[in-house]
Amino acid sequence: MRKVLYILGQLSDEDVDWLARGGRRRRVATGEVLIVQGRPIRSVFFLLDGRMAVDIEGVGQVAELGVGEIMGEMSLVDSRPPSASVRAIEAALALEVDQDLIRDRLRDDLGFSARFHKAIATFLSDRMRATVQSLGYGRLGGDGLNQDEEMADELDLNVLDNVHLAGARFERMLKRLAGAA
Repeated sequence: MRKVLYILGQLSDEDVDWLARGGRRRRVATGEVLIVQGRPIRSVFFLLDGRMAVDIEGVGQVAELGVGEIMGEMSLVDSRPPSASVRAIEAALALEVDQDLIRDRLRDDLGFSARFHKAIATFLSDRMRATVQSLGYGRLGGDGLNQDEEMADELDLNVLDNVHLAGARFERMLKRLAGAA
């Protein structure tokens, strides 16, 4: 759930409502592959319910995603095929938003563009820090304490300011999508 705070905490209420209106609910069955490594995708997905696994060919599962995670954002940013596959560990529900729709809005609405890019940058920064930490980089000498490990469960101060808004936005998005079922 923490990941959704990075995205929705940076966006405005109008931005979140636009995403909910522009997207569609997509049910994902247990074992179904939502994103295939190396195969171009046309959507960005927000995980609303369930759990997904991130798999890399030749390596296996490298991560598990929970409610509030975003998937396909890297291909939106750099237009390259996904570097990993994403499959449902259990039945899941995602909000699927067409990349072209997002790109049009990014081009036409500079405010949305600034907020969206800041949200994605913050999200990807957090993901990179977690990856670096999991690989054991950045260990400090002496007492063996790692500042990143101590702060792993803490939210960035920029995100913390908008936590209550982000949570309310996510709940509103879920309710709007439930009504569209």
